Amino acid sequence: MKKQFTCINCPLGCQVVVTMDGEEITDISGNNCKRGENYVRDEIKDPKRMVCSTVKIADSKNYSVPVKTATAIPKGLIFDCMKEINNTEIKAPVHVGDVVIANILDTGVDIVATDERL
Repeated sequence: MKKQFTCINCPLGCQVVVTMDGEEITDISGNNCKRGENYVRDEIKDPKRMVCSTVKIADSKNYSVPVKTATAIPKGLIFDCMKEINNTEIKAPVHVGDVVIANILDTGVDIVATDERL
């Protein structure tokens, strides 16, 4: 069986084709660098994504602050992560890099602020 992926590690967007025999990868082609191969291997075995959203700010003229995961989390946890983020409310001031939610869903990944709100 063959699967095609668009590598997102750099602007080239290589069309990487993976040939599989059951769960085993037998060939990877189309990538212009090792990062493309690594991306596809991770995408097949343990896909992860960054999550970007906003968190409500209590008692502030600013309604919310943009946030993101500090690193990628397992793709299957995105909706649960968003539920946690949507149920969170913090107080100002908030600074870039502040941890808004520590260790989201026991992943070891923090949700951090990406802008300032005073």
